[in-house]
Amino acid sequence: MKVQGSVKSVVVEETPAALAARVADRFITRLQARTRNGRIAHVCLTGGSMGGAVLAATAQDARTADIDWSLVHFWWGDERFVERDDPDRNSLQSRRALLDHIAVPTENVHEVAAPSDGLTLDEAAAAYAAELARFPSDHGDWPSFAVCFLGVGPDGHIASLFPDRPEVTVTDAAALPVRDSPKPPPERVTLTRPVLNSSKRVWLVLTGADKASALGLALAGASYASVPAAGAKGRRRTVYFVDEAAASEVSPDLIDRDY
Repeated sequence: MKVQGSVKSVVVEETPAALAARVADRFITRLQARTRNGRIAHVCLTGGSMGGAVLAATAQDARTADIDWSLVHFWWGDERFVERDDPDRNSLQSRRALLDHIAVPTENVHEVAAPSDGLTLDEAAAAYAAELARFPSDHGDWPSFAVCFLGVGPDGHIASLFPDRPEVTVTDAAALPVRDSPKPPPERVTLTRPVLNSSKRVWLVLTGADKASALGLALAGASYASVPAAGAKGRRRTVYFVDEAAASEVSPDLIDRDY
């Protein structure tokens, strides 16, 4: 099905491990295509168990040695406002899974500030927006991500855009502070929908039977204010990478068996 020029696909693998390998393969293929002729690739990462599993599978792919990582910039769709060595921190998970194992320049890894950097939560969000603005695109004061990874919660949240909260409807900012998050830790910084949706490709990766309802609602076109995942879409392609447990409510005719 097509939504405003963006193709939506559902890709299903039997297990989370097989799914992580499938996504990692597609990720490496996309980075190769993007950087082959010297083009820069901005990538937006996510946290969570599957976010880490995809990056770990990427690190194990022999083709990583063939990529010019100086052309790749890493960002995060959201970050927990905790110290850099806190296991809850998305960037720490990403470093352990992939970034510490590839030759990516330090200046290409764009982290949200931590409390010990001396910034308040609001200042950390503003600083992240300013960092994004150093790489403007045709779509706003932020880079257009070649690939934007998103996890999806059982409640349908993406990044730190939670259902029925004001952050999900904001369109006049690139990054926002989040307080009293429904999911701990309570303080976070999140990108907004305009930034996420200016990505060329949005890849939502989700596993488990507890995600089946959220996936079904997202594919059915639920209100993005109540099911934020329903409002996620890439400019060129939107792919839901799911395991069989999460796909239990997906109509067979929506499954892309060739992607």
